Amino acid sequence: MSFFFIDLRPMNRSATHIVTEFVLLGFPGCLEIQIFLFSLFLVIYVLTLLGNGAIICAVRWDPRLHTPMYFLLGNFAFLEIWYVSSTVPNMLANILSRTKTISFSGCFLQFYFFFSLGTTECLFLAIMAYDRYLAICRPLHYPTVMTGNLCGMLVSLCWLTGFLGYPIPIFFISQLPFCGPNIIDHFLCDMDPLMALSCAPAPITEFIFYTQSSLVLFFTIMYILRSYTLLLRAIFRVPSAAGRKKAFSTCGSHLAVVSLFYGTVMVMYVSPTHGIPTLMQKILTLAYSTMTPLFNPLIYSLRNKDMKLALRSVLFRIRISQSHEPKMCHTSKF
Repeated sequence: MSFFFIDLRPMNRSATHIVTEFVLLGFPGCLEIQIFLFSLFLVIYVLTLLGNGAIICAVRWDPRLHTPMYFLLGNFAFLEIWYVSSTVPNMLANILSRTKTISFSGCFLQFYFFFSLGTTECLFLAIMAYDRYLAICRPLHYPTVMTGNLCGMLVSLCWLTGFLGYPIPIFFISQLPFCGPNIIDHFLCDMDPLMALSCAPAPITEFIFYTQSSLVLFFTIMYILRSYTLLLRAIFRVPSAAGRKKAFSTCGSHLAVVSLFYGTVMVMYVSPTHGIPTLMQKILTLAYSTMTPLFNPLIYSLRNKDMKLALRSVLFRIRISQSHEPKMCHTSKF
């Protein structure tokens, strides 16, 4: 899809001034506040990469986790790394920058990847709910239905749907006349700030974009709620207390992630945001774009015994490899 972003500046050159870059205000404040925010977001970003990277390594290296549920979780962790990377590195550079500018094409590239990855995350959460529904409500059919081929197809479908849904509407938004001002009171290129800077109204484009986003959110959250309603009914029918506890543990982790992500996203993109202060919009965007990828590894690992054992095994392997490296280097000299 990169051919959509070779030159995204409006084709209409008759305007008196064409915007070639935008200014992202981010989180304004004095130098001390900027240093604090830079340090905070850098720590969050590094911890997010380490946490989700550890889950990917655990799923890859531990044979006990070679199951559909953990295959989906490993792919979800990979998605979270890309999702947080679509905003935080640019936000860190913006904090250090004096001009706080982002190019026109760079702004719309970020806009595209941010929404595409967010849509992919919604689809992933729905598929993970489907996996838990099959495992608990249809345990006898689960091994034959949720095969490796089906998992691969579902994961591929999530990525393709997420990334093929937005090139055309975002391309048309990029062709709107932006003739100034070019200041965006946000830390990323989002729909509302960009539409506010357009010199010409585009109600049809705006309607299509918000309808598409709302439909993705609505259908995925309704499917997740339906799946978990059936799941809870099945869990309460489990005769043993240990079985109920294990089912609640795996489902509770997923529900916590769903609640954190969808709760903030629905406020931003489904409910009207005109009455929400700009600072609150930034905080809500931070919650689902930065804090959710940070908390996901903690939620899934702390509530899952298999994942904790696998992570310990990964750490043990790393320590063993590090302890053997000096010996290997020493013996190689002789």
